[in-house]
Amino acid sequence: GTMSAKTSSGGEQEASGMRNETLGEAKRRQVIRVAYVIAALDLTLLFMQMGVMPYLAKSLGLDSVGFGYLQTIFGVLQLVGGYIFGRFADQFGARAALILSCASGSIFFLLMSLSTSIPLLFLSRLPAVFMHGMPGAQKVITDVTAPSQRAGALGKLGLCFGVGIIAGSAMGGVLSTKFGIYVPAYIGLVGSLINTGIVMVWIPSQTKPKSDHHMTEHSDLFSIREILRLMKFPGVMEVFIVKVFAGLPIGLFMIMFSIISMDFFGLEAVESGYLMSYFGVLQMVVQGLVVGKLASHCTEMTLLRLSVFVFAGVGLGMALMRTVWHYCIVAVPLVFAFSMLATITDSILTKAVPSSDTGAMLGICASVQPLTRTVGPTIGGVLYKQFGVSSFGYLQLMVNLGLFVYLLKSKIPLREMKSQ
Repeated sequence: GTMSAKTSSGGEQEASGMRNETLGEAKRRQVIRVAYVIAALDLTLLFMQMGVMPYLAKSLGLDSVGFGYLQTIFGVLQLVGGYIFGRFADQFGARAALILSCASGSIFFLLMSLSTSIPLLFLSRLPAVFMHGMPGAQKVITDVTAPSQRAGALGKLGLCFGVGIIAGSAMGGVLSTKFGIYVPAYIGLVGSLINTGIVMVWIPSQTKPKSDHHMTEHSDLFSIREILRLMKFPGVMEVFIVKVFAGLPIGLFMIMFSIISMDFFGLEAVESGYLMSYFGVLQMVVQGLVVGKLASHCTEMTLLRLSVFVFAGVGLGMALMRTVWHYCIVAVPLVFAFSMLATITDSILTKAVPSSDTGAMLGICASVQPLTRTVGPTIGGVLYKQFGVSSFGYLQLMVNLGLFVYLLKSKIPLREMKSQ
């Protein structure tokens, strides 16, 4: 409904940093707000089922090895789907992509609520291939923000992540304990259907200026050649390497966390849930108060180096920690580095490619985490069994010192240094 005749000048508009004349300013703010709501609801439902899954699997008689396979399958599906989803968003628009994501979520929870046997439980993971609420919301925001406001707007999505962890972890525990193990799945189904409705009503079909569309019409949805083409843009490969490896050892630790919190810290399920919520609160405070403030004062390169440096320190802290209280202290710089790294790299990478490729770039970025989740249970298990918890810390320290030197040496050309 809010089309304007200005689309022909879309090219010049993009160049001057004016973004998206197809939507008025008020409408644009509304669309961004709705994107936050969609992401928050999506992530809440996701974390709710994550918290309940181990118990559901156990009640069906699945052992820890089997549960590892279940996790890996979920990771693989998300990984394969992430890039295809990004390309789908580039071709058919963010609205269509979000509808696909929420509809897949509905089927996911429906199947989960019917999972009365182990094969059915594995089958219920299949729709995960197109469940990408976060990249979908990122795509909407990327489409309707000027490049200079992007880091700030994408950073606020981190708050949704925090809300998701806190509300989801808490709800999952309470609902499954009080009302039964399948109740979170029913709630998830209802929530996903509501989310689908929100997308259909409030996200306009055209979030991107018309001029941006022509390039992607003919490209296929999944090709290695395309990914390599995006990696060839100046600075993309370097920043991407940092994005993947800086948080990897900690990522492995987080995957093993349910086991570590039982064995190493000796926590009960409820306490471990509280610990996750504490993480969520930290995440929100850091994203809300720190990341945005720093993004407006420092260049993105400085912040990239800073987060890698902090990550190295976190590694040392983790290598030395002995109790859960130590961990709560280490968690502060840990969450800071994680949030900062994610926001800054996403922002740099979407600016480094043409606007017609931002969906694909966000798709590739979003696949970093499932990649960790795919190989993670295996590598993490070996590290933990052979070398103990401190090995995650030492690995983290070494990797990030290496990356820090690499970043100091490399001259990464960034088109626009400050976010503001």
